[in-house]
Amino acid sequence: MTTASFIPTTAQATAAGYYPPRRTVEVTGVRQLAQGVFRLTFRDAFIAEHAKPAQFVNLYSHNPLHMSPRPFGVADVHGDEVAVIFAVVGYGTDEFSRMQAGDRIDVLGPLGKSYDVGADAHYVLVGGGLGIPPLLRAAQVLSAREDATVTTVFGYRNEHFADEFVAPFADRALAIDESEGNVITLLERIEHELRTGQRPVTILSCGPLQMLKAVSSWAANRDIACQFSLEERMGCGYGTCVVCVVDTVDGRQKVCVDGPVFTPEQLGWTE
Repeated sequence: MTTASFIPTTAQATAAGYYPPRRTVEVTGVRQLAQGVFRLTFRDAFIAEHAKPAQFVNLYSHNPLHMSPRPFGVADVHGDEVAVIFAVVGYGTDEFSRMQAGDRIDVLGPLGKSYDVGADAHYVLVGGGLGIPPLLRAAQVLSAREDATVTTVFGYRNEHFADEFVAPFADRALAIDESEGNVITLLERIEHELRTGQRPVTILSCGPLQMLKAVSSWAANRDIACQFSLEERMGCGYGTCVVCVVDTVDGRQKVCVDGPVFTPEQLGWTE
C-alpha cells in the first residue's frame, strides 16, 4: 500500500506556524569589515522574507565534531540575500570567515522573538560592538515606514565597521569609539532633541550587558521606553538545551525562544 504524503508550500507552512528545517544554502560572499570582524551573505528566500528585527539565524560548521550551531542576528536583507556580521572568536567563526562565494552552509531560522516596532515613534537604536548588527535590520525595516523616524547611536571599540550599512536607513546616524566616550555620551548629546521631538521615543538596544543596564538606567530616569536584545551564549538556539536562561520577574526564561528581546520591566531593571 502506498501512503500519500503532503509537503506544504512555504506560504502554507508559514500560515500554519511552521518554519523550514535546517537546510543547506549558498554563500554569496564574505567580506572583512575590520580586524577580526566579517560580513557573510547567503541566499535564502524564506529568511529574507520573514526575518524581523532582532531575530537570529543558526549557522552550522562543516566539522561534525562541532555540533552546536553559532547564532547570529540578521543584519540586513537585500532581495533573497541575507547578511550576518560576526567576530572571529573560535573554530566555527574562523571557518565561516574563510568561506567564499559559491560555498555551501547549513542554516536554520529565523529564530527568536523580535523587537516590537509597530508604534508610531522616534526609534533610537543603541548598539555596542557586535550588538550592532541586529539594529541594522531594525533600521532597514523602519526606514520603509512613514510613521517612524530613526536615530542610530553606535559605540565601537575602534573601527566603525557598520556605519556604511546603516547610513541608507537612518534619519540620523551617530557613532563613537572608546577614545571619545560611549553610547551614553551620545545619548546625552541628543537628549534635548529627544525631549522636544514630535514623536514619542522608543529605545531599541543590543550589546554587552553592562551597556544595556546603563542604557536602561539612563532611559528610566527620563521615562523613555526600552526594548533590549540580550546576548547570551546558546547551545541549540531553539529552546532544547537550556543554556541561555536569564533571570526575569517571571522566573528563568530562555533567551533563544522567550527572547532575545525583553523589556527592562521583564528583566527587573526598573527598581
